[in-house]
Amino acid sequence: MESIREIYRIGYGPSSSHTMGPRKAAETFLNRNIQAISFEVILYGSLAATGKGHLTGVAIEKVFQGRKLNLIWKSDVFLKKHPNALQFKAFTVDGELLEDWTAYSIGGGAIIDDHTDLDIKQVYDLTTMDDILEWCKENDKQLWEYVEHCEGKEIWDFLEEVWNVMRSAIHSGMKIEGELPGGLKLARKSHMHQLKAMSYKGPMRKRAMLYAYALAVSEENAGGGEVVTAPTCGSCGVLPAILFYHKKFYKFSKKDILKGIATAGLIGNLVKKNASISGAEVGCQGEIGTACAMASGAATQIHGGSIYQVEYSAEMGLEHHLGLTCDPVLGLVQIPCIERNVFAAARALNHNTFALLSDGRHRISFDQVTETMMKTGLALPNSYKETSIGGLASLKGFTYR
Repeated sequence: MESIREIYRIGYGPSSSHTMGPRKAAETFLNRNIQAISFEVILYGSLAATGKGHLTGVAIEKVFQGRKLNLIWKSDVFLKKHPNALQFKAFTVDGELLEDWTAYSIGGGAIIDDHTDLDIKQVYDLTTMDDILEWCKENDKQLWEYVEHCEGKEIWDFLEEVWNVMRSAIHSGMKIEGELPGGLKLARKSHMHQLKAMSYKGPMRKRAMLYAYALAVSEENAGGGEVVTAPTCGSCGVLPAILFYHKKFYKFSKKDILKGIATAGLIGNLVKKNASISGAEVGCQGEIGTACAMASGAATQIHGGSIYQVEYSAEMGLEHHLGLTCDPVLGLVQIPCIERNVFAAARALNHNTFALLSDGRHRISFDQVTETMMKTGLALPNSYKETSIGGLASLKGFTYR
């Protein structure tokens, strides 16, 4: 299983699969064909269906800036390996084909092709939660200690950088007001939620601030700001909100927060390995569901839960999002994406409390619900998997009340 560095990618929104991934693929192809005179890029399936709203074309055009580029959109063609496919062609001045390469943006900014997984180093020998729990039991270790065991102590410097970017996104997102780009005329709400939260006391104030934190990061992503995939851009607001909430109201140390991030990364890694974090492949359950599982497990880790309570909390995060479709209105990572981040964060608090009240024993394991999520996602029609032709995305008019 790969490093959790692949789960936590630092970059600019609004989409890890539709913006970060295609840009990375374009850079890879250009570097291999720097002598080419012209290029052709064909976007297939979900990349073509929602690419304009996700700024896919803009990301690719920036890479090939100053060069002749023919960009083709084929939203009705889905390649077999993955719905987020793009084909690159490079030509000489005489029109001779130099290279023809098909890549797939599989979520979280990661890119693969038909032959090899690119830039992916395997650092974890164990690839199921059950096996990792058994290792922790035999060695009297926590889940975050397994991360350190596999990644090395240098992982903490990276996770500190991740935490710094997450905090910056919250601070920035809560300050900025105005309208998000894209055509929905959706107003940023984080700043207003923060102001209203200050008028409350006790649990209401804390819960309202949690909403403001999740809104801040999600709105930063929608506006093209710098965020951390956790595990994707579209679900990047859940984990930072939970972490910042615990730092702000419970005064947990940075070390405790980083342990939570490590545990969350391991949880997200397991879903990516054994199922999918791509909304185009399995629907929003793979993005928001995984983010909620990560945040739920992190919260329970931070509160000193046992390895079994952490697993239970993460399992609930995924289980209670099963079947969630990906239906971004106008192909934008705004409606319903932003609010889903907010309420997934709220659910994570509930899962943490519920798990801590238990002894960690339960009937459905994290591995079982991960497998179920993948089967559910594959059974969903393409119209409910980030194509913007089903669910809320199919609505023709909106009433503002």
